Amino acid sequence: MSRKVTDKVVEPRVARARHTKTIIVGSGFAGLGLAIRLRQEGRDDFLVLERGSEVGGTWRDNTYPGAACDVPSHLYSYSFALNPDWTRSFSKQGEIQAYIKSVAERHDVLGHHVFDCDVQSIRWNEASARWEISSSQGEFTADTVVSAVGALCEPALPDIKGINDFEGEIFHSARWNHDADLTGKRVAVIGTGASSIQIVPAIASKVATLDVYQRTAPWLLPRMDRPYLLPERLAFKHIPGVQRLSRAAIYAARETQVVGLTRFPLLMKAFEALSRAKLQIEIRDPELRKKVTPNYRIGCKRMLISNDYYPALDRDNVDVITDGIAEVKPGSIVTKDGTEREIDALIVATGFHVTDSPTYNAMVGRDGRTLAEVFDDIGQQAYKGAAIANFPNMFFLVGPNVGLGHTSMVYMIESQINYVSDALATIDEQGLRTVEIREDVQRAYNADLQEKLGKTVWNTGGCASWYLDKHGNNTTLWPDFTFEFRRLTRHFDADAYTTTTADADREVVAAQ
Repeated sequence: MSRKVTDKVVEPRVARARHTKTIIVGSGFAGLGLAIRLRQEGRDDFLVLERGSEVGGTWRDNTYPGAACDVPSHLYSYSFALNPDWTRSFSKQGEIQAYIKSVAERHDVLGHHVFDCDVQSIRWNEASARWEISSSQGEFTADTVVSAVGALCEPALPDIKGINDFEGEIFHSARWNHDADLTGKRVAVIGTGASSIQIVPAIASKVATLDVYQRTAPWLLPRMDRPYLLPERLAFKHIPGVQRLSRAAIYAARETQVVGLTRFPLLMKAFEALSRAKLQIEIRDPELRKKVTPNYRIGCKRMLISNDYYPALDRDNVDVITDGIAEVKPGSIVTKDGTEREIDALIVATGFHVTDSPTYNAMVGRDGRTLAEVFDDIGQQAYKGAAIANFPNMFFLVGPNVGLGHTSMVYMIESQINYVSDALATIDEQGLRTVEIREDVQRAYNADLQEKLGKTVWNTGGCASWYLDKHGNNTTLWPDFTFEFRRLTRHFDADAYTTTTADADREVVAAQ
């Protein structure tokens, strides 16, 4: 008796998504800080998805000549990882990046990272009450997602006719091409913001000519930068409390600016007088001085610090151009007055997508809308910068209205880490399946924010800035003292959220 053998159809194996309790997207100061906190609390069921090849975020990506921080070193560091080895009062990019990497290694969180992992979509699955994440490194699912992408990560390119046809070297300041030799070249820089005022002095003496295209002149203050003396560094390292005392003094001095920025804008006149004096001393040419004098109240846009930007503009080979750009040709830039200037290289220093980040298109909430669609409808808003209605079990670090114009973002980041880590602990302790900020709470919180912002120099100073979204609301900055934000985020307030228990059939809705 014979047996008939038939071919067996083998279905292709589909890789299963990797599940973890919490996924953090991004490993700059914010994402790394939260990862360390979770490790400190003994919660190891988490992953950090990072599109770069190492930690660092902004400080990994921005490697342009002259890149440095505009917040004093001792304040621009984690409170739990002070660095007594800072070499100067305002650290440069390489030193900050080395610090971030050393902190990650010291706190043993690199094993929780998936590097070179570009997150393509984050979608809520209502049935499973989980987030489904697609990435260049495969599929993941998580009970909770924390976005730590940051505001200064997606370069904004100017919409200028012909810019894609330029045949010379062209790159954004945040994607600096170190293989491009600018020595002896005719170079143009578009933009006069925080990156540009560091780049221009760094390259002005090397290039043949440098054209700086300015749309709005920035207010500049002195950069009180100097190397730390050996006795100071020894004291920071070996005498208990010295570094924390220095940090506290810097924090207090910076916080005094809040009074002028948010309550009594006329007090900013003192800073304006200092800036005008600086301008008068450092720019010899009266015509150039007129060009670079701002026409709005100081503080309305980000206040910048530099000791060498104005002297660089005053060089014979540097020209500040205030006529708008009409188009870019293969080897030149044409301004609206018809003047054509030939160039070999074009550096785009036009900032970042802050209020319209492309990452918002990748996040799909409970009702099927992306975060971009939600923001397009109601404006960019969140609750305490950390939670957004329609996105259950998702938290944000450096979310809307958490930014600052006067002091260290690390302080705000640590405040949000307190809030999010307490939220994750509350979910575990109470056996919660989902948590979602109530829409009425979110609306009330943001109405109060906008009322406060309406009285600040950012809204009354006579300028248009990247602080504002397309609705005209300032959705970027925190309008109060930072210690007030620390108070608001000290604990997770579950009563502001709609929650469900682990039993999917039983819903517990916070009292209205």
